[in-house]
Amino acid sequence: MSAAEPLNLSPIVAGCWRMAEWNLDPGQRLRWIGQALDLGIDSFDHADIYGDYSVEGLFGEALALQPALRQRIKLTSKCGIKLTSAQRPAHAIKSYDTSRAHVLASVDNSLRALRTDYLDVLLIHRPDLLMDADELAATFAELKAAGKLLHAGVSNHTPAQLALLQARHPLATHQVELSPLHLAPLDDGTLEQCQALRMRPMLWSPLAGGRLFGGGDERAQRVRAVLEDLGRRHGGASVATMAYAWLLRHPSRPWPITGSGREQGLRDAVDALAIRLSAQEWYEVWQASAGREIA
Repeated sequence: MSAAEPLNLSPIVAGCWRMAEWNLDPGQRLRWIGQALDLGIDSFDHADIYGDYSVEGLFGEALALQPALRQRIKLTSKCGIKLTSAQRPAHAIKSYDTSRAHVLASVDNSLRALRTDYLDVLLIHRPDLLMDADELAATFAELKAAGKLLHAGVSNHTPAQLALLQARHPLATHQVELSPLHLAPLDDGTLEQCQALRMRPMLWSPLAGGRLFGGGDERAQRVRAVLEDLGRRHGGASVATMAYAWLLRHPSRPWPITGSGREQGLRDAVDALAIRLSAQEWYEVWQASAGREIA
């Protein structure tokens, strides 16, 4: 794929954030990758910090068992957060860093860990208050010229922060938190900006970190009840599937990111691709989450 081509991820993206917690050996991790591919999921989301800087290595270890799979998959990673960790002893405090030196070093670390020579997408993980837009844009261009990067984007940025960088370098996507229990991007201009730029967003924590499935949270109970009812109307679909269907209904054409190491968790997301909610059904979920009628 050429960096000049638009970013084209699978409709569902497999999130690897919790891979270190799944307690899978390399062969089992490879089978999980294969299960995702069998379901039409060819895109995998990473960040350098996941699993205390361990997840990319776990994924790369599995990929090394079948290196030819790299030609079938697309890898997203993120950088810019510096955690205090035994893996990074030079980090004295948690901070953000989008300097040329840090971004180049982070990409090289990710490439080594993932056992690949390029990333399909690199995202700046959080807004760096000291970001030099010209320097970062030049760093993206340098990485692309070196063949280490096909596309650049951001994660968790405000519309103004994204606009500043977009004015210096074309961005491919914006990864943001959105779920039936986290509605902020619907109101703060994030998704309007994505549509204006024809930039498809990636959505993290689409199931609200599991809050949709249990607990005494009154808001979550309201939303879960509506999703259960919608599931009955749509052939007995699960709460998870209906949550994904609610996200996919948005006209920004988002890419939801799963967080499950189970094949069924991947299937719940893929099953949503066959469901199209009506506008009224979509607003039923919104109303249950907001706790009021639309103004």
